[in-house]
Amino acid sequence: MGTKGKIALGVVVSVVVIGAVSANAGDDGDSGSGGKGKDSAASAERGSGTKSDTNSGTKADADTKKDAKADKDKAEKKVAFQGDGDFEVGTDVKPGTYRTTGNTDSLCYWERAKDASGEMDSILANDNVSGTSYVTIPAGDKLFKSSGCKDWEAVDAKATGTPAALVKGDGGMHRVGVDIAPGTYRSTGNTDDLCYWERTKDASHSLESILANNNVSGTAVVTVAAGDAYFKTSGCKDWKKTG
Repeated sequence: MGTKGKIALGVVVSVVVIGAVSANAGDDGDSGSGGKGKDSAASAERGSGTKSDTNSGTKADADTKKDAKADKDKAEKKVAFQGDGDFEVGTDVKPGTYRTTGNTDSLCYWERAKDASGEMDSILANDNVSGTSYVTIPAGDKLFKSSGCKDWEAVDAKATGTPAALVKGDGGMHRVGVDIAPGTYRSTGNTDDLCYWERTKDASHSLESILANNNVSGTAVVTVAAGDAYFKTSGCKDWKKTG
């Protein structure tokens, strides 16, 4: 247990729609060392007063600003814990909602567990992730396991964003009203029931949190309600808002 490639208990594969219920309202990189080197080189060259020297200075200034922005973006990410390891809830990680982004090929695996026995019965929820995943870790959990994932960041319940009307079909979880706008979406060209979508009322990943889901071949149409918390998509063609 705890290795990559586990089958996610939370993902319903080859299961037709779970009866929908009323939706409840829910909720890079380090600065390059080249920046300093370019500044020094630019300072030395600017003394000659040639056109090429001026261009070098301009490029150095642009690189410095770019590095500063990267530092700012990294600081604002609010990394809470790393993407690999076992974390004791309350000691290593605080209860709350967390997000990991930029994962590829379902190599990211996470697991909520009620104890540290490593047995199947200890698993409360789990998933293999491509793209983004949100997970709410309650105070009652004992352990959170993460393998092959990008770093996890804390999610502000009051965070706002610019909801998109076009989302990647293998993008993982999208927070309704923040990542994705409510409305009706369409995905076409899916084959072999490999497209899976899910509307949820929270990020616990329990069966009870699922409002509706489906495995699709061909065209898929789904209405994401304003009261939904998240929309999850895996193995689908891109979704476009149609209404």
